[in-house]
Amino acid sequence: MAPRNHSAWLLSGAMLMLLSAAAAAAQGCAAARFQAPARSFQRCTALPVLGATLYWTYHPANGTADLAFRAPQGAGGWVAWGINTDRPGSMVGSSVFVASPGGDGGVAVLMTVLESTSPSLANGTLKFAVPAGPGAEYSGGAYTIYATVALPGNSTVQNTVWQAGPLSGGRIAAHPMAGPNLQSTMRMDFLSGGRSAGTSNSVVHRRNLRNFQG
Repeated sequence: MAPRNHSAWLLSGAMLMLLSAAAAAAQGCAAARFQAPARSFQRCTALPVLGATLYWTYHPANGTADLAFRAPQGAGGWVAWGINTDRPGSMVGSSVFVASPGGDGGVAVLMTVLESTSPSLANGTLKFAVPAGPGAEYSGGAYTIYATVALPGNSTVQNTVWQAGPLSGGRIAAHPMAGPNLQSTMRMDFLSGGRSAGTSNSVVHRRNLRNFQG
């Protein structure tokens, strides 16, 4: 009986450690502060790459989500977050918000659809409604993008994408073509918080993102 009790004790201890680690991670995520007044969110998740975090509140009554996307970046760079309504694991076809330095010393937010492997990055409407926002701030070495979006198809499960890269001559330039920048897609449920990795292979993803520049 002693070995069995010892194994059960070890299993219980391991479970407690995992639960404690998960709780600590959630607490750190939820403890974030925002410069914008009256900003608070019911859920948050640390995204698996690029040090990014997504915060949101889902409103089932009208199928919208208030969200904030935060990612570390130098003041001479840009970050982006969006939803691909066409296919998972790809930047092409995505509707994105891009935050970068503004001409007045603030932060500019571009709304654009990545219509091809050589997107124009023209500011315009997205493939889903944006009832409020977007807005952005830069503080503590990170950009935060705020927006309220109508989840496409009134579905809580969406193909999300995010990215970060440099500027060149004050314009959005291509991001790195290796490692985390090729893994920045995720299928996420805005109701449950459940998530799974994007399904693109690295070759296709690399081709899709090669010309994500101004």
